[in-house]
Amino acid sequence: MSGGEVAGILVAVFWAILVSFLAVALARLAQTLRATTKLVAEVTDQAVPLLSDASTAVRSAQTQIERVDAIATDVQEVTSNASALSTTVASTFGGPLVKVAAFGYGVRRALGTRREGAPAGTPGRTVVVGRTVPAARRERRNRRNNQGKKD
Repeated sequence: MSGGEVAGILVAVFWAILVSFLAVALARLAQTLRATTKLVAEVTDQAVPLLSDASTAVRSAQTQIERVDAIATDVQEVTSNASALSTTVASTFGGPLVKVAAFGYGVRRALGTRREGAPAGTPGRTVVVGRTVPAARRERRNRRNNQGKKD
């Protein structure tokens, strides 16, 4: 055997090993592609009903949102009407009720002073700007105010 024949045999063995490795790699790649194809088919089979259910749920949610929007609009209208009604009631009955309450308080106060045993003609105390002033001080103050007006 000459050197060229040995080199040819080595190249042939190398190519045979290389083709074997490539054949194994291609066989594994084909197996992986078959498994991937099977997986994609199973996912597709499961995804189609899920997408259908999701679409139905979204439609149902949209219907519920429209109902809630209508309810919110009605509640806003009722709130506006209640506010207008309370304003009307307050303006209609508020002033007269305050006047009746003030009158009742004044009557109770006047009757309470008489019941305490004070004579009807004697003034007790007078309320001036949120405080009470004894009758003696009131007379002195009135005299001073009257003198200032005469001058």
